[in-house]
Amino acid sequence: MTNIQKKIWMLAVIVLLIMASIWMSLTLYNQKMQNQYNDILERYLVLNEIRTTSQQVVTGLNNYLLLPTTENLNSVNQSMQDIQDMQTKIAGFKNTENEFSLINYVNLLDSLLEVTDRALVFHSEEGIENARDSLSEATYISTYISDMTLSLIDSELNSYDRLYRGIIDQSEKLNQLGIWLLLLITFLLLLYTYWFSLRITKPLEKLTRAASELSKGRFDLKIEVNSKDEMAFLARMFEHMRTNINKLIIEIQQKAQLEKELQESKLLLKESQLRSLQSQINPHFLFNTLNTVSKKAYLEGSEETSDLLVNIAGLLRYNLKHLDKTMTLKDEVNVLEQYMNIQKARFTDRLTFRTEIEESCLHIELPGLTLQPIVENAVIYAVEPSEDGGTIWFRVIDEGDRVTIEIEDDGPGMPEEKIHRIMNEEEQHDSVNGHASGIGLSNVVRRLRLFNGYPDVLTIDGTPGRGTKVTIDIFKGKGAVEDDQAASG
Repeated sequence: MTNIQKKIWMLAVIVLLIMASIWMSLTLYNQKMQNQYNDILERYLVLNEIRTTSQQVVTGLNNYLLLPTTENLNSVNQSMQDIQDMQTKIAGFKNTENEFSLINYVNLLDSLLEVTDRALVFHSEEGIENARDSLSEATYISTYISDMTLSLIDSELNSYDRLYRGIIDQSEKLNQLGIWLLLLITFLLLLYTYWFSLRITKPLEKLTRAASELSKGRFDLKIEVNSKDEMAFLARMFEHMRTNINKLIIEIQQKAQLEKELQESKLLLKESQLRSLQSQINPHFLFNTLNTVSKKAYLEGSEETSDLLVNIAGLLRYNLKHLDKTMTLKDEVNVLEQYMNIQKARFTDRLTFRTEIEESCLHIELPGLTLQPIVENAVIYAVEPSEDGGTIWFRVIDEGDRVTIEIEDDGPGMPEEKIHRIMNEEEQHDSVNGHASGIGLSNVVRRLRLFNGYPDVLTIDGTPGRGTKVTIDIFKGKGAVEDDQAASG
């Protein structure tokens, strides 16, 4: 446990003990007063209940004498039993001041019960007059019991008057004591809180000033904190950081310089490799050769072969010269048609290519060699593996502020994992059964994102068993964007 935690726990324990002590004291005192009050109230209630029950005895006896039914007899017996039960409680009310009065009171209750029993006996023996006399005597005793009950209650009030006043005085003193205790506890807590906050805020102020100076580039201010808790340790670590920050900045600058030089070296290497490859291929010789073979085939009457060679030459010229340039959608559609003519010659009736193109959209610009890799991917994955071939749909739709290009096939679909890799630009080369797609779909995604300036330019829907659909959205009026400018931005 840290020092700051110990201080906080100590404060919490002190406050808890104080509050617990006050709560227990108040609880015990309130319980004591409550018990006294309940005892006094119990005395009054019992006396008043005896008075009421004695009257009920007389009333029930009179009803029984007038109408001797079992119900009236049970009512008289129940009232008499209630008086007997309450006599036991009255025995506990005796004290030095009311002992004589309570003895007389109990005797009166006994007399009432005796007279009532006698009236019931006379009535059962058909001594009506004697029963009436007993009723009159019981009425007199009940009246006397009522008067004596009021007298006892008045006596109890006088006896406990001092107790009531003492309870009121103690309550007032307890309220005053509670106020003083609250003020004292509040003062002590404020004092301790102020001291505790200073122990934390002062070191924090020093660290804040030091951080402000470091943000301005000053590393010559020493940080010292005189305490024995975690703030001192934090200050020492901050001081250690200050002394090493210059070395860290220099190391970062050196690494950044090395990284920059490494990137430049990689770019030079790729450029040299590309130039070397282009020089080896010698495109002009290849174009001239294909054109010569095409004309010869035409002269010999092989018009389909001639057209096929022309399409190959045009496609090869476009692939080598326009990869790093911005082209119109019309140019991309033309080279796509050349590519599909070559593939139709290969697959014949197995390949069906359907187009829906709105001519008003052909003027928009997009990176060169964008559509062919997507269609080529559809040919390789959707048409070639199937014995029955397949169908590829190519659509250009005017959406008002943008142009939507859709390339859809009826193949087996594309797995979610592969879509994820393509959209994260993790796949740079796609192939199946040894057939390469040339420019990978991840490369197309990267170039479209650089060209448009936002990530959601291409979406792929590859539900298994339902084919694959690639959708490209290009806003109208988008100017040409060079790949190297986008990369530097």
